[in-house]
Amino acid sequence: MTADTIELPLDVTATRPILEQIANKWTVLILSVLCTQPARFNDLKRRLDGITHKALSDALKRLERDGLISRKILPTQPIGVEYAITALGASLREPFAALYRWSLANGAALARAQADYDASRKHGSLEAAA
Repeated sequence: MTADTIELPLDVTATRPILEQIANKWTVLILSVLCTQPARFNDLKRRLDGITHKALSDALKRLERDGLISRKILPTQPIGVEYAITALGASLREPFAALYRWSLANGAALARAQADYDASRKHGSLEAAA
């Protein structure tokens, strides 16, 4: 290692693909809903305001493939599908709850920082134009 190189203690190669999967906004919200109880597709869609049919379908397939949720065919007419969190998915409950609490506690500060940043950029661009 040279003097101008910083060695990171992170194994980015190993963790990046995993974090890309679980840090997705819909993943966090879907798993948070399923932590409380299994749900059908339309129930999930209703509870996740703003998610499109395609985005939910794609996310559920990805979460099932990753082993974070299970999919069960229900013997109903018409055939229904119920999604439930797996033990692996449930292991994310605590970190997601901490992230949720952080977002509630710090949302206003984040909004203020964004407004301050935007105002400083707008003010700077006005001075440069003058």
